[in-house]
Amino acid sequence: MSPIVGSKQAEQLKQDGNSYFQKNRFGAAIDAYTEAITLCPNVPIYWTNRALCHRKRNDWQRVEEDCRKAIQLDHNSVKAHYYLGLALLQKEQYAEGVRELEKALDLGRGANPGSYMVEEIWEELAKAKYLEWEHESTRRSWELQNLKESCELALKEKHMLDSSQMEGLVDENSMSLLKQLEAVDEVFMKAAEDDTPTEVPDHLCCKITLDIFRDPVITPSGVTYERAVILDHLQKVGNFDPITREPLYTSQLVPNLAIKEAVHAFLDRHGWAYMID
Repeated sequence: MSPIVGSKQAEQLKQDGNSYFQKNRFGAAIDAYTEAITLCPNVPIYWTNRALCHRKRNDWQRVEEDCRKAIQLDHNSVKAHYYLGLALLQKEQYAEGVRELEKALDLGRGANPGSYMVEEIWEELAKAKYLEWEHESTRRSWELQNLKESCELALKEKHMLDSSQMEGLVDENSMSLLKQLEAVDEVFMKAAEDDTPTEVPDHLCCKITLDIFRDPVITPSGVTYERAVILDHLQKVGNFDPITREPLYTSQLVPNLAIKEAVHAFLDRHGWAYMID
């Protein structure tokens, strides 16, 4: 079979697979994509399409295998990195899974910042980051509580020992103990602050959505917006800044790297913010 004929047959098989997928016939879709791969094994989309079918069947081992092959063929495949990240999270390989989702997010933003895929990847990444924070937060809370109880016990034991040796100064010694216990409370409350949900600072939130920034861009007038949101505004409403009303075009938007770094630093310390609506 000539390469051209094989390529045409493979493309038709891909279309057949897509049709089966739309009808939720995932087994038939897998068979069609597999035949396409047999004819043209170096086309990454055949591998990622089959990986998506495996994802629908919760066959995460095969998802991982197909995605790794797709990445070998195309290092910039958004879907391959995305599905691989999901598969690794399912296997509880959280650090590597998060890295793959972050890679997919960066690639997706570069290709099409306002696409549904970018939003979907962000949601999965935020969920993974939140679960990672929740696990670590629980561990830190347990360790802090144990340490606090040990400190309080040591102070009370010292109080009892001192009281037995300080006749006539019991009240003064009790007051000293209360002050020390209050100081311990204050120290441990301070230690737990990063894990206590509060409000996200205004300068880290988009002025349109009021959500924490994901991909901030700044306009010539100095206002920072979420990239996908301002692009949507420019496309559907008009070429002007929604706050200053100054003329504004897509080419004038510049990544706000300072705010992006500030958001990353905030999220690194306050993982609860990943799930703020």
